[in-house]
Amino acid sequence: MSQHVQLTASDQFKLDAYVAEPSAPPTAGMVVLQEIFGVNHHIRNVTDRYAGFGYMAIAPALFDRVMRNVELAYDDMSGKEIRAEIALDKTILDVKAAVDWLRAQGIARVGVVGYCWGGSLAWFANTRLDVDATVSYYGGMIAAAADEKNQAPAMFHFGQLDKHIGPDHWEKIQAAHPELPLFTYDADHGFNCDEREAYNAEAAHLAQERTLAFFRANLGG
Repeated sequence: MSQHVQLTASDQFKLDAYVAEPSAPPTAGMVVLQEIFGVNHHIRNVTDRYAGFGYMAIAPALFDRVMRNVELAYDDMSGKEIRAEIALDKTILDVKAAVDWLRAQGIARVGVVGYCWGGSLAWFANTRLDVDATVSYYGGMIAAAADEKNQAPAMFHFGQLDKHIGPDHWEKIQAAHPELPLFTYDADHGFNCDEREAYNAEAAHLAQERTLAFFRANLGG
């Protein structure tokens, strides 16, 4: 079952979110963080998928501070401009609002999974918020913030064919956090998204298996 809810951040800003509920009582909660294309069809599908795995899943609309109801095509890069208009600290408040919403539903343990921009935000959720585990897919801002200390277990996925996030990026993360699992795949940026040309079914499947095992180990279920 899915629904749209409204969240209130600690600065009183109100943003929308897509929620998918599991058919049985949830084992834990999952915040799904968008790419730069909004909470589009793919992100809603990912959120539904996590509900199918047993999590109460929520995808906050992180572009709402600039523009509401954003769903961009994958050849539309205007999401970069929208993202640039939102201060990182404000986005973190919106992620926290999603975490808080899950806690208010009685969810004891909350994970965060993010893709591209959301992959970076998942790392910041780990270092700056009270969450229980995070997984980042091809987050391009993580290396620059690798000196931040994780507060919970974290996992990272990157594509070896990604022209914008290369080995220097992964190596910096690994050097700062050798204890955290980091995987690379013979795939491009965005390899998890089955609605874009970069989709790589083999890499997406393996990353999903690793991600689920990681969340089950750290969130239960």
